[in-house]
Amino acid sequence: MPRLAANLTMMFNEVAFEERFDAAARAGFRAVEFLFPYDWPSAHLAQWMTNAGVENVLFNLPPGDWNKGERGLAALPGREIEFRDGFRKALDYAQALGTPRLHVMAGLVPPGSDTGIRERMRSTYLENLRWAADEALQANRTILIEPINPRDIPGYWLNHQQDALDVIALVGAPNLRLQFDLYHAQIVDGDLTRRIERQVGVTGHVQIAGVPDRHEPDSGELSIAHLLATLDRVGYTGWVGCEYRPRGLTEAGLGWIAAASPAARF
Repeated sequence: MPRLAANLTMMFNEVAFEERFDAAARAGFRAVEFLFPYDWPSAHLAQWMTNAGVENVLFNLPPGDWNKGERGLAALPGREIEFRDGFRKALDYAQALGTPRLHVMAGLVPPGSDTGIRERMRSTYLENLRWAADEALQANRTILIEPINPRDIPGYWLNHQQDALDVIALVGAPNLRLQFDLYHAQIVDGDLTRRIERQVGVTGHVQIAGVPDRHEPDSGELSIAHLLATLDRVGYTGWVGCEYRPRGLTEAGLGWIAAASPAARF
């Protein structure tokens, strides 16, 4: 039975962020995820979670300067100190919130770079992930990497599922896992049923959204009922983050859950 978590960055946008925890709980969710917590003191976030009776299952490391277009630091040569400072900040938040998983964003390939930049970024990425995995292991935390499609984030360094699997194997850390976003994976690679079967052993978190428009997963290219049933069949017991942009009011669009998986747990 899938365990569904509401992504509060995208869902329940009809209310202020601090009100989304209660809104998610009223809609039936018992877990939440979000992109970044750093605009709020961790004590405030922890109180909102406690008041609503929800747990936080995932958030991202600081991405650099988001407003200037940065989308992660882990693969950027010369930004290692900033990456490590950001990781420590994320770990402090994770410990305050009880968050077990942190998504490490790779970053963008600089436009107009020479042909060797991707390999230099790969070396930086591997080094940073090895360091972060060791730090996270001491804190009993899991770190995740996620291939992201180049339509949503042009120039993102990590796009393909196999590339992420190769990185995880090279790092070789027991707490480095795959953030398997079925929306991104369908756009870039497809063959989702077989990928779920092959990748379940390294998957630490799953996310879903409708393809191609990233709305509720109730139409378009994916059969969400089939994919959730496949996750059950292969023995995936982790969380499934609902990382989509509702077409209208969030709660009005939640009918897809009962239709796709009557046994789904929030």
